Amino acid sequence: MVLGTSSGAGKSLMTAAVCRVLLRQGETPLPFKGQNMSLNAWVDADGGEMAYSQALQAWAAGLEPAVAMNPVLLKPQGDSTSEVIHLGRSVGVCRAEHYYRDWFRPGWAAIRQGLGDLQARHPNGRLVLEGAGSPVEVNLQARDLTNLRLAQFLRARCLLVADIERGGVFAQIVGTLALLRPVERPLIRGILINRFRGRRELFDEGRSWLERHTGLPVLGVMPWLDELFPPEDSLDLLERKPGKPDAELEIAVLRLPSISNFSDLDPLEAEPSVRLRWVRPGEALGSPDAVVIPGSKQTLRDLGAINASCLATDLRRHLASGGHLFGLCGGLQMLGQRLVDPHGLEGGGDHAGLALLPLVTRYGHEKATRRVCAPALWPPGSSLALEGFELHRGQSECQEPDQCRPIAEREGLGWWRAEENGAVVAGTYLHGVFDSGPWRRRWLNQLRRRRGLPPLGEQPPHHGQQREALLDRLAEAFETHVNLAPLLKPE
Repeated sequence: MVLGTSSGAGKSLMTAAVCRVLLRQGETPLPFKGQNMSLNAWVDADGGEMAYSQALQAWAAGLEPAVAMNPVLLKPQGDSTSEVIHLGRSVGVCRAEHYYRDWFRPGWAAIRQGLGDLQARHPNGRLVLEGAGSPVEVNLQARDLTNLRLAQFLRARCLLVADIERGGVFAQIVGTLALLRPVERPLIRGILINRFRGRRELFDEGRSWLERHTGLPVLGVMPWLDELFPPEDSLDLLERKPGKPDAELEIAVLRLPSISNFSDLDPLEAEPSVRLRWVRPGEALGSPDAVVIPGSKQTLRDLGAINASCLATDLRRHLASGGHLFGLCGGLQMLGQRLVDPHGLEGGGDHAGLALLPLVTRYGHEKATRRVCAPALWPPGSSLALEGFELHRGQSECQEPDQCRPIAEREGLGWWRAEENGAVVAGTYLHGVFDSGPWRRRWLNQLRRRRGLPPLGEQPPHHGQQREALLDRLAEAFETHVNLAPLLKPE
């Protein structure tokens, strides 16, 4: 089990690294996080919802993501409430102050079922568990579903990860160990220092001090990795710095208050010729080549944030200058004329959209969660597939078919329209649409033509292949800097 001294210590990537290292050693690692809180989600092959970080760990383990790997998912939706997902299905909404009272027992049952399903599917596998936040939040320990309760239940050998970049690494580690109960302390078998900058020998004295004062081995010191890996929480976007000063295209992405599935943009981040610039409501849009409105957990609230700032005006000015605008899922809904919420799922009411596409969206209780692959009708050119997954409440309908056209042969996946000045407004319900290299490049080549730039080749690999290469590099760094052997020895 990989535990952390705090949220953001690097547990998710270190768990992915362990999975890939074990896979390379011929084992069948089984990633598992009993409970996760995240708006970055994935849909498995059966249409179940799970955290993207566990999907990433599944790929690291050479497995198809499955909801059994993340049986409890909490999706914050503001006002101290979260949607509760058990084994891939929405089962209700909870308030923070009532969560442990109302959802502890059902959550533990879902975790037990997820474990059973995963181990039954892979009877010879080795569980690689990820904790959540800190394992010693003293006000929550008695009802903690996914850290030491799970470690004790499974007799897991635990690696404690601390982020030296945040400062105070000695206090992080010693304080965490001091707050463990006597029955829990023997579970911790080693310490990992994460995100170290500079020469490792500069930390030799600190390493020796930790081993003397804790009685635990420091199993490794992981260096700061320059590669951009998918973050688990949208807060990590704050740490993204503008890069690639020589990029030929700039794409502005609206950093919405309730942004979800921001990993949709990772394939664009990986394009050498593209620079992404994240724009918050209240910040100037500038003059990008295109604007992307990403997914949202609270579409009406985020639409209100756009309208209350200068962004709505800036988007119209962008289109008046011949720009391109693309909406993903909730971003697509915002582009429409009206968003109707008769059941109060998003706060209720009948709301005006940005009126840039002639769409009306109506929210219902049914949630669309499915994988999709359909022939693309846009951007125009030779036949390509549009692929990804749907994860949304609300269905959109085009009210004026002569004013916008479908982007795929399958009905309801998205629409587009072009203006005489060259402006394009388009959107799709498909998350992961940019993962397809040929489709992504065709979309980028529209922007390049407008700038008079030569087209890019339209046969790059699927983003999944780039992700595989990153995971291999992560595993190689882990193997170089961390001694995993003490955690693999049987009792």
